[in-house]
Amino acid sequence: MAQAKISAKMNDAKSAKFSRTISMADRSNRLLESLDEVEMRVEALREAATAMEQERESLLEMIQLIQNSQEMRTICDGEREELSLTANRLMNRTLTVQVTVDTIRSDQQEDALRRAMAAIDEIAAKVLDDMEGARKRLQALHAACVTEAPPVPIDQKFQTIVISCALEDQKKIKRRLETLIRNMDNAERTIKIMDHQKVDESKSVNGK
Repeated sequence: MAQAKISAKMNDAKSAKFSRTISMADRSNRLLESLDEVEMRVEALREAATAMEQERESLLEMIQLIQNSQEMRTICDGEREELSLTANRLMNRTLTVQVTVDTIRSDQQEDALRRAMAAIDEIAAKVLDDMEGARKRLQALHAACVTEAPPVPIDQKFQTIVISCALEDQKKIKRRLETLIRNMDNAERTIKIMDHQKVDESKSVNGK
């Protein structure tokens, strides 16, 4: 009789332990599913923030292009002043939006990013001294950031540095190079227009 009671208690204990184990597994699965959902939302948040960051850069670039455009130089002073005030207001409002997506980096990736930005800064600082040479060097750096075969020579040393960067930093480096090259193209186009106007004005004056 006593042995039967002991056996019954052992069976009850095993049953309770088994039930508790199943319950713990269920809770663990639910928690895991919740964390999976949170992870997807975190990634969606980072993607949205990155898109906002890029939109901010695009808006600032667009405003600067309008401010420096040839059209702004060909309108009357009153209209130019009014448009400049509007552009400055939009610029200041855009600058009030601060969006930052930090990237988790190893020491090696941190050093690679620093070296990549330093290389770009060095070229950007010499743009006014040699615009054509600076453009070629920037294009060589940009060629190191693309996967398809570029039409220009690749800066192999810079490519090695970029590969050592975090993936998100690689995208930022590529975007910065694209922005610099685009701004240089726009600036050069404006300079050519102004030079052409000077030639026309000179011919007009000499023709009188």
